[in-house]
Amino acid sequence: MAPSEYLSAALLIIGGSFFLAGTLGLLRFPDVYTRLHALTKADNVGLGLIVTGLALQAASWTIAIKLVFIWLLVLLAGASVAHLVASSALRKGIRIWKR
Repeated sequence: MAPSEYLSAALLIIGGSFFLAGTLGLLRFPDVYTRLHALTKADNVGLGLIVTGLALQAASWTIAIKLVFIWLLVLLAGASVAHLVASSALRKGIRIWKR
């Protein structure tokens, strides 16, 4: 195997670990705001690592650019949805968790 394939595999595994961490945050954190933070941060970084790993394996630059474009669209959509969920929670009076 070429060194780029090892790097690609490592990036894919680390990216999957970030998705797992985001899922655990969703299940374990106490309120909607901390859950949103866990999901958006972990999923955005995880997808970025996965896209980078896949781009290393891409057959051409156009495929790699398409992957990055998809990642940017997901970043934009994730931020928009997180903002909508958080503002809706604030309007409904859901308070921030405090010890």
